[in-house]
Amino acid sequence: MAGGWNWMSFKVPSNPNHSVILQITNSKGAEKSKIARLLHRAFSVFLFNTENKLLLQQRSSAKITFPDCFTNTCCSHPLSHPLELEENNAIGVRRAAQRRLKAELGIPMEQVTPEEIQYLTRIHYKAKSDGIWGEHEIDYILFVQKDVTLNPDPNEIQSHCYVTQKELKQLLDKASRDEVKITPWFKLIAETFLFKWWDNLHNLNKFIDHEKIHRM
Repeated sequence: MAGGWNWMSFKVPSNPNHSVILQITNSKGAEKSKIARLLHRAFSVFLFNTENKLLLQQRSSAKITFPDCFTNTCCSHPLSHPLELEENNAIGVRRAAQRRLKAELGIPMEQVTPEEIQYLTRIHYKAKSDGIWGEHEIDYILFVQKDVTLNPDPNEIQSHCYVTQKELKQLLDKASRDEVKITPWFKLIAETFLFKWWDNLHNLNKFIDHEKIHRM
């Protein structure tokens, strides 16, 4: 989920109730790769249409981490900005998600408001992308169900599609045979929680857990 390093907000919890903000200005090469492996905040958006299909994207070849991989609708990080650092019910993260849905997929901001984005829970995972880059994240899981207008940025996304549960399972099978690539966080979420949540899109409140961080 790498992005512009001069603005990214890294929130590094020492325990679930305490955290530190690291401000990144300018870093080069190996320094940036070390920063990427520090534990930091991220979010993963899962957007479903009114036919209960999940919007997937294939990451651009230009992405620093996990290029060409299929993944969930949108994945990124909050900015180091007061509006995106506000913690009450993860409203800052939900504002960041609204911003990135616009930046990556061209979804007009008025079509998906922060109030329409449901914060379910958090996961903690670590994954290598190559010999230099990787991710180490506390990832906020965000759900939206709405029909939206799409105008993807080709610098961010090389393809996108809506899939059924059956189609996603077929994609995961292909990934297990190395026929396609998927991001590690999406694989972990799909193999543990996603289909259970998907079966309950109209009753997600029972899965809300803002206290626990699921260690993956």
